[in-house]
Amino acid sequence: MNLQGRECWYVLFVNSNQEEKVKEILQKRMGEKYKFMVPTRELRERKDGKWRKVRRKLFPGYVLIKGIMNVEVYYKIKKTPGIIKLLRSEDEVLTIDERELRLLKILIDNDDNNIGISKLYKQNDSVRITAGPLVGMEGQILKVDSRKGRAKVCLSFMNEERVVELGVELVDKI
Repeated sequence: MNLQGRECWYVLFVNSNQEEKVKEILQKRMGEKYKFMVPTRELRERKDGKWRKVRRKLFPGYVLIKGIMNVEVYYKIKKTPGIIKLLRSEDEVLTIDERELRLLKILIDNDDNNIGISKLYKQNDSVRITAGPLVGMEGQILKVDSRKGRAKVCLSFMNEERVVELGVELVDKI
């Protein structure tokens, strides 16, 4: 197994709905040298006839880790309860591509690792983002559901195309 030995972003595959718990355990175990992230997205949902904002995981079942990976760290992480595996190919641990990291950093522009709701102006079949994390990313929007206040966006994560729903708020005028 080839471990980089340099600081990179790695991906842990964890048990469903255990992402935050695993992140907290790892933060205590690994200390300040490592950074852990569970990206979330803000959405509007209707419950009991009322709209409210909720947070959902951007990539359910995954925890991102930034740090230096070596054999000792690998086995320390592997022993953590709730972790299924560190994503890897046959001979090396996989890292998150720089392009994907740049896009995530654009979307997540705050310390709580959350993608906020974008403001969107829609005229006929044309969509224009006026504010929020999706500004300038109109080309990656596949579909807008005005009723639910969501946009289906194509993101690349670990070299796979994934369609995720992000929150949008429709505005009448630009």
